[in-house]
Amino acid sequence: MEWFNSLLAILTGLALRLAIPIAITLLAIYILRKVDIRWQEEALQIPLPTVEKPHCWEINNCPAGKIRECPARNSTEPCWQVYRLANGYLREECLACRVFHQAPIPNPVHP
Repeated sequence: MEWFNSLLAILTGLALRLAIPIAITLLAIYILRKVDIRWQEEALQIPLPTVEKPHCWEINNCPAGKIRECPARNSTEPCWQVYRLANGYLREECLACRVFHQAPIPNPVHP
């Protein structure tokens, strides 16, 4: 009978040592998911700021043939965003471009 009490004590210790951290972790996951859902719903209610896209082909006086082939013309993003490099950097031409420097600064979503 003594071995049963010892086994029970070991199993109880293991259960407490494992079950309490697992339960706390599951509770944290549940709470964080609820908070995330609430934050996403709040974010959908905030209107996005509207920024008028500068017409780079007008500022740079591009020829009509180049304008038709330009991917920035049909994009909702500014031209320097369309022409970003694969690593996320802006092109050197964009950093020196008048369109980039004359673009309005968007208002922050949260004050």
